[in-house]
Amino acid sequence: MLKGQKGITLVALVITIIVLLILAGITISLTLGQDGILKRAQEAGANYTNAARYENTQLKEFDNTANAIIYNVTH
Repeated sequence: MLKGQKGITLVALVITIIVLLILAGITISLTLGQDGILKRAQEAGANYTNAARYENTQLKEFDNTANAIIYNVTH
C-alpha cells in the first residue's frame, strides 16, 4: 500500500472469501455428511430410547420378582 492510504486490497478480500467458503464447505460436510453430526445425534437418540425401554422392562421384572418374594415370605 502507498503511504497514507487505508483499507484492504482486493487480493486480501478474495483470499478471505475463499477461506470462508472452504470453512463453510467443511462445516456443511461434517454436519450433513453420511457420518455427520446430525446422523450420529439421531442414532444416539434411538440408542437412548432403546436403553430406556430395556431398563424399564428390567425394572418391572425386578419389581415383580421382589413382590413375589415378599408375598411368599409374608404368607
